[in-house]
Amino acid sequence: MMSRRSRMANLALVFLFTTSLYTSARASHSSFVKKTVSSHHIVIFSKSYCPYCRRAKAVFKELNQSPHIIELDERDDGWDLQDALSEVVGRRTVPQVFVNGKHIGGSDDTVEAFESGKLAELLGVAKKDDL
Repeated sequence: MMSRRSRMANLALVFLFTTSLYTSARASHSSFVKKTVSSHHIVIFSKSYCPYCRRAKAVFKELNQSPHIIELDERDDGWDLQDALSEVVGRRTVPQVFVNGKHIGGSDDTVEAFESGKLAELLGVAKKDDL
């Protein structure tokens, strides 16, 4: 039979191991977010059913741009990636839009940047009314 001290030592080891796995997984998801953002011209972290996400995607369609879209609700690790987004940009909501590695923000921020011409400028494209 195990002594109380042995049981406590085993519990401590289990706790440390579990904490280590959790920390490693969180770092991995944050790393995925950062790598995705740095590897693509335009990135949208989205959910397929979200009307705000559809609105942000429509902005890029207007500009004839094809963003790299991560549909969080269609991924097994979507919830974890959304947590990682919160760590990276301070927001957990979707959409979260990035252009040239720069965080633009959510739907309202993206639409505002589009309407002001700032988004077209960041992308190096002409707005539709400029054509």
